[in-house]
Amino acid sequence: MPTPDRVLTIGAHPDDAEFGAGGVLSKWSDRGCEASMLVMTDGSKGSWDPAADQGDLVETRRAEQHRSASVLGITGEVVMLGRVDGELEYSMELRETLCWWIRRLRPNVVITHDPWKRYMLHPDHRVTGLAATDGVVAARDHLFFPTQLGSEIGKHRPDAVLYWQADEPDHREDIAGYVDRKVSALLCHSSQTQTTMDDAGASATHRERFAARITQRAVEVGKPGGLAAAEAFKLVVP
Repeated sequence: MPTPDRVLTIGAHPDDAEFGAGGVLSKWSDRGCEASMLVMTDGSKGSWDPAADQGDLVETRRAEQHRSASVLGITGEVVMLGRVDGELEYSMELRETLCWWIRRLRPNVVITHDPWKRYMLHPDHRVTGLAATDGVVAARDHLFFPTQLGSEIGKHRPDAVLYWQADEPDHREDIAGYVDRKVSALLCHSSQTQTTMDDAGASATHRERFAARITQRAVEVGKPGGLAAAEAFKLVVP
């Protein structure tokens, strides 16, 4: 896929987009793409520590997301919608909100969770993928949410939607040379190293183990396409 002028990731939690598309975000940003990241929830349930203060955790995860975006080279917006982690529910209001952001940011490519992935347990991931998809459909037609439209915001049809963690990926992006930056961006989410990153915060050995896991996964994904390292997606033209 040619480098788009603008890309928008829509993830359920801080760090979701980095896991799913951190390599391609970094690559496209280096090539002049204006990348923006939208995070649906506040990350307030991202801890196994029973003594953790949720308010402090929310602020920590917000800061981590901005640091990660900086590492990736993001030049667009980092949008934190702040919905309660673990309690995201599909609604027309949510679809309208995402439609508005798509119309405002005008991405050529939207990247998000695959809502049709079999046995995807986390409800926030399912809701985010579906609401993002419906937001794309709504954004392209002037009869959807017409009160949004005006001199500064018009209807917008992205060229493609890429779904990460798809059961049947049909598109691979070469991320050779960008895996290390993807790992560095993920490690910015230091509050999550115990829950999702092999306890990478515990020691240098743990960090190396986590980096090796991410690198090996990129190598495996790239092999079917003859690439040294890749991220895989389901590509849909809306």
